[in-house]
Amino acid sequence: MGISGNLSPQWLEEQYQLWKSEPNRLSPDWQAFFEGFDLAQQTPATSQDLAAKSSAVDSLIYRYRDLGHLQANTDPLTPDQADHAELNLAAFGLTEADLERTFYPLRFPQQSASLREIITLLQETYCREIGVEFMHIQDPKKRSWLKQRMEEKRNRADFSREEQLYILEKLQEATLFEAFLHRKFLGQKRFSLEGGEVIIPLLDTLLTQAAERGVSDLIMGMSHRGRLNVLANTFKKPLENIFAEFQDNLELAFVGEGDVKYHKGYSTDLSLPSGHNIHLSLAANPSHLEAVDPVVIGKCRARHVSYGPGGKKRVLPVLLHGDAAFAGQGLVPEVLNLSQLDGYQSGGTFHLVINNQIGFTTAPAHARSTLYATDIAKMLMVPIFHVNGEDPEAAVYAANLALEYRQEFGEDVVVEVICYRRHGHNEGDEPFFTQPLMYDKIRQRPPLHEIYAKRLIEAGLDQQAVAERADKITKHLEEALDGSPKPQTDVGFQAKWTGIQREYTLEEPETKVDAETLRKLAERLAVLPEGLNSHPKIARLLKRREESVLKGEGIDWANAEALAFASLLVENVPVRLSGQDSRRGTFNQRHSTLVDQKTGQLYVPLAFLDKGQAVIQIYDSMLSEAAVLGLEYGYSLETPHGLTIWEAQFGDFANGAQVIIDQFIGTSGTKWDRSSGLVLFLPHGYEGQGPEHSNARIERFMNLCADNNMHITYPSTPAQLFHLLRRQCKLPYRRPLIVFTPKSLLRLPACTSPLEDLTEGSFQAIMPCATPVEQVETLLLCSGKIYYELQAALEATGRDDVGLLRIEQLYPLHHENLQEALARYGNAKRIAWVQEEPKNMGPWPHLQHRLARALGRDPEYCGRRAAAAPAVGSHRRHREEQQQIIDSALGVQSAPDNKDI
Repeated sequence: MGISGNLSPQWLEEQYQLWKSEPNRLSPDWQAFFEGFDLAQQTPATSQDLAAKSSAVDSLIYRYRDLGHLQANTDPLTPDQADHAELNLAAFGLTEADLERTFYPLRFPQQSASLREIITLLQETYCREIGVEFMHIQDPKKRSWLKQRMEEKRNRADFSREEQLYILEKLQEATLFEAFLHRKFLGQKRFSLEGGEVIIPLLDTLLTQAAERGVSDLIMGMSHRGRLNVLANTFKKPLENIFAEFQDNLELAFVGEGDVKYHKGYSTDLSLPSGHNIHLSLAANPSHLEAVDPVVIGKCRARHVSYGPGGKKRVLPVLLHGDAAFAGQGLVPEVLNLSQLDGYQSGGTFHLVINNQIGFTTAPAHARSTLYATDIAKMLMVPIFHVNGEDPEAAVYAANLALEYRQEFGEDVVVEVICYRRHGHNEGDEPFFTQPLMYDKIRQRPPLHEIYAKRLIEAGLDQQAVAERADKITKHLEEALDGSPKPQTDVGFQAKWTGIQREYTLEEPETKVDAETLRKLAERLAVLPEGLNSHPKIARLLKRREESVLKGEGIDWANAEALAFASLLVENVPVRLSGQDSRRGTFNQRHSTLVDQKTGQLYVPLAFLDKGQAVIQIYDSMLSEAAVLGLEYGYSLETPHGLTIWEAQFGDFANGAQVIIDQFIGTSGTKWDRSSGLVLFLPHGYEGQGPEHSNARIERFMNLCADNNMHITYPSTPAQLFHLLRRQCKLPYRRPLIVFTPKSLLRLPACTSPLEDLTEGSFQAIMPCATPVEQVETLLLCSGKIYYELQAALEATGRDDVGLLRIEQLYPLHHENLQEALARYGNAKRIAWVQEEPKNMGPWPHLQHRLARALGRDPEYCGRRAAAAPAVGSHRRHREEQQQIIDSALGVQSAPDNKDI
């Protein structure tokens, strides 16, 4: 008879007495029950006390794992950490009398140990020169993985004498390099690594261990602090070339304007003593400290996609951060948030935070609201290692463990090296002005290589050997200074960039596609797999697109875009489109990715066009502009033969990524000789949606234009978009392409193209008037959506004396081409530029003088008056202003007051 509920106390008492007298008369269940009951009654109080103590020890172990980092000796300027109250014995109800008592802790490296032994293991693991935050990780498997590796070795590796000598050599190289620069180029900015030299042996270990664990590509991003040291001692950039840059040697020619030496990128292939090879790439970076982060992630993403399955473990992104920047720059959490997103993840980034304990002149108390500079990284539930910057062995060990975790779990890791900055923000700064107490401590600290050498000498190393190594390094530096710069290969246009030229040309490639191919592609795009429960409206939409191609007319914007993508894919050109709501399209127009209405399964028709086609990637991005655009820019650098597109939800939202646009997209070619074929889709047009959804700020992009550095376009027909996208992949060079895309035109019946416009011709920078030249008395120049409103007004009024000439490529707009297009209308009595944007915005500020030069006279301006905001908030006022523009353009009324502010 089993134990059941609803039993009376009297019955239980009877059964208990029966068990005591004749236990075999009861079932085994009841016998076991009463045996346990009796045992509990007989347990002495001392056993209960022991149980409480055991529970307290388990709590103590947990707390050391959770809070031990607070008692760790990680700050070289404050070496003695006070005992933390939460780790005292009294906090757990334990006393010193318990130290020799043996306990049997759960999930601990030792099955039994005295409390003293337990505490010793915990303190050596979590409270020495490495403090670890990992108990916030919610996955017990990952926590156990870390606990096992850290506690078994007590967070300390046993280095051989050979390994120790190698670490010492890297420290000497780092320190003596900085000292040499200081002597030979006195007063020049170099943003010294001094105080943080431990980074050099750490990075050396990282790349060596990475190569041994299967990494073939290490892509790094970092700001200026220590960059020259990393280039010299990690990337092995020829010292002769670095010194020539300090001397501003003109024989080292550069392309365009160039940049300062501590912003430049560099790539190399290293053959390591272990026999492994690894490719190293340091991305060029502006002074905007964290701006390079998403660029590096994009480069890595593209590389591991090209490698196929297993590619994530072959490509390692490494980002070096400053403490103030990691805590203060909003781009950091944006990039962290990309780490596990489909379409953006890169297999885990190795974040190395160089904590100088100061940001320019700002102390940590004024630079962040958190205890650690790295606290923002806890959003990812990844381990964070805090390391004393004066313990190189601890730094090397932590880097190795962090890399092992990254390779095991494919997640980000963070290593924070807490050190200091020996000089001011740059070598000309006086830090005692603002941090006298801190710099008094720093002044007393000997160089790290001397600290470590002393430690090794005390352990038996010959002091003469240390001096000889230093002399050898100094001699090498002197010889490099006297030597000639090494020839520099044209890295930017080799390997995957082979066949693409640096120089801009007027050459226009053929972009047309034969009708039969387009019909087959349209049919494939409309075919849905059997069993897919597509939304009926979307199925009908795809069918209508197919029918328009088969009929040869009525091809709308989204259809032309899909045909452009499809035609490129079957020509083995990969296509990647990324942005907020890009799969469906902000305006419900694209529908590139179908969702099964019953299972939620996704289907991308563009991925099933033909065997052997190129890869199509279309992703809805997170709600970020800067990080996602930066990533796509980085992706484009690695895929010169593909089409990479970033799409803004609304065009004006691009200003959230202004740093990426200004520092990378607009200038990378002239600063760093790095071309990009990235395309930006920026929805633009005035439909009465207010200041934030009308204007993609054409004028800002045109303000960045010079030396043919990018293409600025505002196409007005689907066929123009078709040719424009295909042209981008077929030009002999690469330049960023800015496309101001439509909103209301997506469904405007007049904004369609016949099939013959796709099968013939090419992209037209200037689209001529439909009105016969001899009839044109008024010539209106315009671009984009306003053309259709002007055309509708002409049709409504029956006017046949007005010509509409569209400028579809706003830059480069070559004078000869413009002059030739306008010369046909030399008899026009009136010539005006028409735009929707205010007078101080849109193309007008940049086209006004070009048009006047080509015409030989000033054109009239028809548009909104200059304004601070791009558009009005009132829909009624919008309609009134829009009508005024049309009326003034057609001469129905005089133009409104358009005087400049």
